Amino acid sequence: MHKITSPDSPALAALCQELASRADATDASGEFPAEQIRLCGEAGVYEWFLAPEWGGQAWTDADIVRGYLELSRACLSTTFAITQRTGACRRIAGGGNDQLKQRLLPGLATADSFATVGISHLTTSGRHLAEPMLAAEPVDGGWRLTGRAPWVTGGVAADWLVLGASIVDQGDATGEEVLLATPTDADGLTVGDRFELVGVTASSTGPVVLEGVFVPTEQLINGPAEKVMSIGRGGNTGGYETSTLALGLASAAIGFLGDEATRRNDLRPAHQRLAGEAADLEHDLLAVAAGEPACSNESLRTRANSLVLRATQAALSAAKGRGYVAGHPVGRWCREALFFMVWSCPAPVANANLCELAGIAE
Repeated sequence: MHKITSPDSPALAALCQELASRADATDASGEFPAEQIRLCGEAGVYEWFLAPEWGGQAWTDADIVRGYLELSRACLSTTFAITQRTGACRRIAGGGNDQLKQRLLPGLATADSFATVGISHLTTSGRHLAEPMLAAEPVDGGWRLTGRAPWVTGGVAADWLVLGASIVDQGDATGEEVLLATPTDADGLTVGDRFELVGVTASSTGPVVLEGVFVPTEQLINGPAEKVMSIGRGGNTGGYETSTLALGLASAAIGFLGDEATRRNDLRPAHQRLAGEAADLEHDLLAVAAGEPACSNESLRTRANSLVLRATQAALSAAKGRGYVAGHPVGRWCREALFFMVWSCPAPVANANLCELAGIAE
């Protein structure tokens, strides 16, 4: 497979065609898309996000948006898993541990190694629990981790996990946190069974349980610090990256609607309206990625959520009964669209989408 060196590369179109051809079977099986992950590595996808010193191509953020749009249009499960892999790589690359970077990043720029993140509990509902969901106790030479990372994508395929934990000293939380890298074969670490999700079950998202797992200081990425997630650069979880994936999925549905509209004039107004909305959203996403935002990430996410729900439902309406039969991509897209209502969805975005669904004017 030829290596992708720009969003305009024919190799990207070829890769996406292959991913799309496997997407329905992957969804039906629910199995992690290991072969797709390998193909993406061969095509150089993981190089987009890393500096040349680690074997990367260092694509601009705007080019990464364009690449993600194509990948998520082809297969959301694969692309979502890649975002979590990318989040791990960016956390390591943005940390202060040069030896860890040298140890891990060259392999992560290829398909030789797979990493993912277990950090959501530091920024969402787990943050305000009386006891930390994942505790890090200082011990000689490092930390001992106890608890769980509740939402880990691709843990079954991962060689390394980037984990966020709250420091606990003699049973009391100190208010500081650490970001650590640990191999999945560490003693006391168990990757739990995946959740049977409404959509993207093939992402193999589920809990990771840690029972006294020792992580040496050499594997510290950042911290100890309050709000360790604010240090360095991560994967833009819940920001414009998530909106990009929503737009990619919406574009797949809008493309289907456009094909149907070539044979049915009654579908043309809906297709034109949705396609125009998608073009406007893409323009604003690229502007944010280029550092020239015309609106907030919150506004982008609200619009992206709305569009992906409406576009997939419109595609189902156009497909009629055949779209409601298991195995048709339109049915899968409708289920996958629901993912964006719950994954890293800030309260203001959720409230805005709820008001729209209830017909309440803001």
